[in-house]
Amino acid sequence: MSKIQKNKKEKESSLYAAAYDLFTTKGIHNTAISDIVKKAGVAKGTFYLYFKDKYDVLDKIILDKSTEILSLAINKTNLKQFLSFEEKLFYFINCIIEYLKENKLLLKLIYKNLSWGVIKKACKDYKEINEIFYMFEEGFKDLNREEVEKILFMIIEITGSVCYSCIVLNEPTDIDEMKPILFETIKKII
Repeated sequence: MSKIQKNKKEKESSLYAAAYDLFTTKGIHNTAISDIVKKAGVAKGTFYLYFKDKYDVLDKIILDKSTEILSLAINKTNLKQFLSFEEKLFYFINCIIEYLKENKLLLKLIYKNLSWGVIKKACKDYKEINEIFYMFEEGFKDLNREEVEKILFMIIEITGSVCYSCIVLNEPTDIDEMKPILFETIKKII
C-alpha cells in the first residue's frame, strides 16, 4: 500500500470512528458533519470524498456493526458441539442477545436494523455471514434456499426487534424475562 493510499485509508477510518463515537453519544440527529470532521481532525471537504452525507456513513456503520455482531455469534457457536439444530440456534441467538446487552449504545445506534436484509449485503465480505446461512440450511434440509432465507430473515428480525424493545426501552419487560418467550416463539417458527 502506497503512502497516499495509507493516508486516505487513515482519513476514512478516522471519519468512520468519529461518526460512530458521535452517533452513539450524541445521537444521529444531534450530530452534524462539521462535528464529525472536527473530531476526526480533517477538512469538511474530505468527508465528501468518502461519504455522501452522514446517513451514508451511518449505513456503513450499521452494516459493519450488525455483521460484526452476527460474526461473533456464529464464531462462538462454531466452537461448541450441539445435539440438535434447535440447541445450536438458541445458543447463537443467546450470543447475539448477550452481546447487545453489553453494548446498549450500539443497539440504540443500529436501532431495528439488525436484519438479514441488511446483513445479506455483507455476504461477499464476511465468510461468517455465509456460515450463518449454512447453519440454517443444514437445520432445514427439507426446505429450498429461498424458504431457508425467509426463516433466517424472520428469526434475525424478531431477535433484533425484541432486543431493541427490551434492552433499550425495557418494554414490555427486560430481555432476561423475555428471552424464554422469544425462544418459545422461535421454536414455533422452526
